[in-house]
Amino acid sequence: MIRVLLADDQLLVRAGFRALLDAQPDIEVAGEAADGEEAVRLVRELRPDTVLMDIRMPRLDGLAATRAITGDPVLNEVKVVMLTTFELDEYVFEAIRSGASGFLVKDTEPEELLRAVRAVVAGDALLSPGVTRRLIAEFAARSKEPVAATGLSALTEREREVMALVGIGLSNEEIARRLVVSPLTAKTHVSRTMVKLGARDRAQLVVLAYESGLVRPGWLG
Repeated sequence: MIRVLLADDQLLVRAGFRALLDAQPDIEVAGEAADGEEAVRLVRELRPDTVLMDIRMPRLDGLAATRAITGDPVLNEVKVVMLTTFELDEYVFEAIRSGASGFLVKDTEPEELLRAVRAVVAGDALLSPGVTRRLIAEFAARSKEPVAATGLSALTEREREVMALVGIGLSNEEIARRLVVSPLTAKTHVSRTMVKLGARDRAQLVVLAYESGLVRPGWLG
């Protein structure tokens, strides 16, 4: 059973998400929070698998709440998915850099929301690949200049190649087809790369790929 915490200051939004999620046989809503402070407190108390976190909330916004959660080693297994009203929300890239595992636009289709919750808990793919690729490129283009890629020195040539493919938004299956290897082999390469770089999840691996200069905006293949 996937346990989800809803964090949004709008009661109707939470009610809509709860109705959809609780109707699924493998998902349950563990709790609800109306602001960032309450979200952090409930995450520590309930230990959900994932948090659907609104970016703009009173008392403590979603970015600060996300940093509090992802920065706590005890909560390492909790995945945060940011909710945004606009596809080009100026905070999206900062949210992923803050430790969020992905993001969703609030008016996303119900089936996409359910796929996203299951995907982020499984750790298999970055959310909403098509939209994600465009948005990551958009915000990476606005971010600081790439730093020296010294942190990549521990990676093998194949691991760098795999990291670059993760950076342009490919799933394990797509990476496997691109490199002509099995999906399991691709997943193993991704996992080893994350471990070597200390990346929390694929979303953070994407950010590292851009910030190191291994991937540049526009390399979407």
